[in-house]
Amino acid sequence: MMARFLELHALQSIPVANLNRDDLGSPKMVTYGGADRIRVSSQALKRPIRHGVEADLGEYSFRTRQLPNRHQAILTDAGWTPEAAAFAWKQITATVGKGEKNLKFEISKQTGLPITLVLLLLPDTALRELADLCDAHRLALESEQAKKKPAQILPAGDVHAILKSRNISISMFGRMLAELPGANVDGAVQIAHAFTTHAAEPQRDYFTAVDDWLSDNEDVAGTGHLDTAEFSAGVFYRYGCLNLDDFLKNLGGDRETAARAAASFADHFLMSLPQAKKNSTAPHTLPDLAYLTVRDRRPISFAAAFETPARPMRGGGIAEPSRDAFNAYAADVARLTAGRGLLFGGHASVGDRTFEHLNERFDSYEALIDAAVLALVAQQP
Repeated sequence: MMARFLELHALQSIPVANLNRDDLGSPKMVTYGGADRIRVSSQALKRPIRHGVEADLGEYSFRTRQLPNRHQAILTDAGWTPEAAAFAWKQITATVGKGEKNLKFEISKQTGLPITLVLLLLPDTALRELADLCDAHRLALESEQAKKKPAQILPAGDVHAILKSRNISISMFGRMLAELPGANVDGAVQIAHAFTTHAAEPQRDYFTAVDDWLSDNEDVAGTGHLDTAEFSAGVFYRYGCLNLDDFLKNLGGDRETAARAAASFADHFLMSLPQAKKNSTAPHTLPDLAYLTVRDRRPISFAAAFETPARPMRGGGIAEPSRDAFNAYAADVARLTAGRGLLFGGHASVGDRTFEHLNERFDSYEALIDAAVLALVAQQP
């Protein structure tokens, strides 16, 4: 039985924006095909997709270092002393690994509160479950608290079960927790870094903010603040895929849940963007072209379609030349692979053009996603 992959390709024209900044606040860059391009990292793209999937399915997760102080806050709100709550958290960490592999925590220099050294990704139910576990052993914990060599009260197996727990989101996007064997989850989703199909570079914006109380005074400059910022614009190629076999393995074989989650993933892949600078740029465009495939051999990115940068057509515009280059590359992929492994292909796009090498045309993203997911989860003979 061969693996199945749901692949998502999108070409999207994005105007003035700074979706993903580097350490200096500039749009991220990559050199590809000898040309500088604007880039949006996979991490920046994946986060809003994950949050959208969680909202659709009603199962949330949290990625945080704040678990120790949130856990202690729940206990103190329930009447525990701060010292007893802190001892309870130490009991939790003592069950996880040994020595350098322990789930270490420190005091945050910013807040003065305890935080873990590593980011944890857990279902949102885990915090309450850890607090309930401590409540169940409260008397024993409080009696051991004052001893010089307190015994381990919390059952390691129960703690580990909570820290290893997963939901649909974690089953889809994966988790890394080296401190606890068996807690790692190999993600079923892969998201590529997006990049412009053409050469592009950041541009600078000189801006001012007016002081309303000074602007009416003709003798005093009304500017209360001035600065510069960087932004970019362009047509971006975005790519991602979902490995159905890995996803089903993480879900325990639940095909119905896999289908719902795959449809949600596809929807948010097409409709989500990073939210950086959204209030000052509002770059809320839709993909000009969406191409979804289901393959059973291996996934195939079409990034190489733009190794030669797209150039504006006469009179301006790079979106249409980008779509043409994508369509032409699809023909090359079909020829080189002889169509092997392609179980489904379909596209939806602006305008009324049908792209002959992108298989069936659909009128909407929704219809395209429904057809792709149906092909993805169909039982193999």
